[in-house]
Amino acid sequence: MTKNRLFYLLIALSLFSSCSTSKKQIKTSGNPIMEGWYADPEGAILNHKFWIFPTYSAKYEDQVFLDAFSSKDMLKWEKHSHVIDTTAVKWAKRAMWAPCIVAKDNQYFLFFSANDIQAPFRGGYVAADNKIGGIGIGIASKPEGPYRDYLGKPLIQEFYNKAQPIDQFVFHDKDGQYYIIYGGWGHCNIARLNEDFTGLIPYADGSHVKEITPYGYVEGTIMFIRKGKYYLMWSEGGWTNDTYKVAYGIADSPFGPFKKLDTILKSDPSIANGAGHHSVINIPGTDDWYIFYHRRPIPNEGRDHRVVCIDRMYFNPDGTIQPVKMTWEGVPKVNLK
Repeated sequence: MTKNRLFYLLIALSLFSSCSTSKKQIKTSGNPIMEGWYADPEGAILNHKFWIFPTYSAKYEDQVFLDAFSSKDMLKWEKHSHVIDTTAVKWAKRAMWAPCIVAKDNQYFLFFSANDIQAPFRGGYVAADNKIGGIGIGIASKPEGPYRDYLGKPLIQEFYNKAQPIDQFVFHDKDGQYYIIYGGWGHCNIARLNEDFTGLIPYADGSHVKEITPYGYVEGTIMFIRKGKYYLMWSEGGWTNDTYKVAYGIADSPFGPFKKLDTILKSDPSIANGAGHHSVINIPGTDDWYIFYHRRPIPNEGRDHRVVCIDRMYFNPDGTIQPVKMTWEGVPKVNLK
């Protein structure tokens, strides 16, 4: 072997070794990202950390608290147990779910649904156990709580436009206005929150909410802005089976109209089914987006057997969203600046 050939062979071996070492050093979050049955994850960036506020997935009678999880890099997640529970929210008796977190005025507002409100009663509405229910708010000075009951009652308990008052998302528009977007039973409403989140600001016609339901909508709404466009995302299908999935639309205003463009997350028989009720975050200063969602392991052995996962979400040049591929690997380490 000539010296030149030996030289190039050594370089090739060095590059191969370097690549192999690099691959071994790449670590990912893995999916699911935490132990236990959880669903409806609300992802957020708070105090230079990633946070997830999920539903504790269990029978409604056991679903009486919310945990939170935090991470500096999306790889390792620290559990914060019982950031709020029904001992702090006296009117909530069961079925606490679908948390949504908002940082405002050096406080943290944790919106949640409770009591699975169902039927009309004496001009108002009650839950299945004859207790008042709907959308409530907890407040704390730290993301990890503990949260106390902010209002002492639900913020919304009426069935405006036939929408069950659940699955709320709080959207902060570019003009500073906060909106609450929510609804089950196939109807989606948007309402303006007042400055201190103690009530709703009526619209010019006197109504408290506007309906913005897109075709196929079931529940689990979120909204965000990207490149000047408003994206509304929601869940379709049945939450207890493999028809559950995520769809979206784009508009020029938070009021739409939002026409369904595509389904971007759905069951994959090689990985999991029942994927839905998600949230997304954008890494500040980048166009990097991540989707937090729940899915059902295969085989699924129970109604409440749901786990929380993270994967990347990508956009096409025209602004449409690419289908999200569920993975076992999850995402690599992400550092916040």
